[in-house]
Amino acid sequence: MQSAHMNLKILLPYKVFAEQKNVVRIVAVTHQGSFGILPHRLDCVASLTAGLLVFEYDGADEVYVAIDEGVLVKTGFDVLISVRNAIGGLALSELHQAVEQEFMHLDEQEQQLRSVLIKMESNFMRRLTEFHHDRV
Repeated sequence: MQSAHMNLKILLPYKVFAEQKNVVRIVAVTHQGSFGILPHRLDCVASLTAGLLVFEYDGADEVYVAIDEGVLVKTGFDVLISVRNAIGGLALSELHQAVEQEFMHLDEQEQQLRSVLIKMESNFMRRLTEFHHDRV
């Protein structure tokens, strides 16, 4: 039996994060735990949780990519992974620090966004109430 390889593409909402050919194995994390994908695995779809994606391609060591929640689709020898955010290109120890910094930054942005949304919602509710009272 001839050895097969997969084509991996990691997509972010605004760009292609990574594209790798000759991938021999992939390990991803779902809500049910980690699972591995080899080239001859049956086609599948999986919901991914935030964590480490590990893959290996011909002639290289394991590659680690920190990913946010997303979805994995395997069809034939093509594997597409679509996530909100990803960090890669670092050693495993550096990746941990980069993820912590990125998530702390995102937490600050989320808090600011929530604050703006709360103000918009309360303003909308106030205007809706005024409109209702004016009509009655």
